[in-house]
Amino acid sequence: MTILAIAVGAIVGIVIGVLLPVIPYTASKYLAIAIVAALDTVLGGFASNIKKNFNMKVFLSGFFVNALFAVLLTFLGERLNLDIYLAAVFVFVSRIFNNLGTIRRYYLTKFTKSASGRKSIAKSDEN
Repeated sequence: MTILAIAVGAIVGIVIGVLLPVIPYTASKYLAIAIVAALDTVLGGFASNIKKNFNMKVFLSGFFVNALFAVLLTFLGERLNLDIYLAAVFVFVSRIFNNLGTIRRYYLTKFTKSASGRKSIAKSDEN
C-alpha cells in the first residue's frame, strides 16, 4: 500500500510539474524552502517506518506544518530584509542527512546480513 501511494504521488507530481507554467523568480525562494521542508518530512517518515514507529497523523501534520512554517519564516525574513530562511534550510538539511544516515545504515545492515547468509549457505553446499 505504501509503495502504491509513493508511486501515485510521484506520478501526480510529475504531471503537475509538466502542466503548470514556470514558477516566477519571486516565488522560487518560497517553493524551494517548502520542498526542502517536505523532503525532510518524507525522509523522516521513511526513517520512522524503518524504526517501526511511523504514525500517519504525525507524518501529515509534520508535512504541512513544517512546509508552512518554513514559508512563513521566509516571508518574515523578506519583510525584515534578513535571510532568516537560511536557518530553516540549515535545520532541515541537517535532519535530511540524519534521516539518510538512518536509512543507509538500515539497508547496509540488511544487505550485509543477506550477503553473509548466502555465503554460509554456499559453504554448506560445498561440504
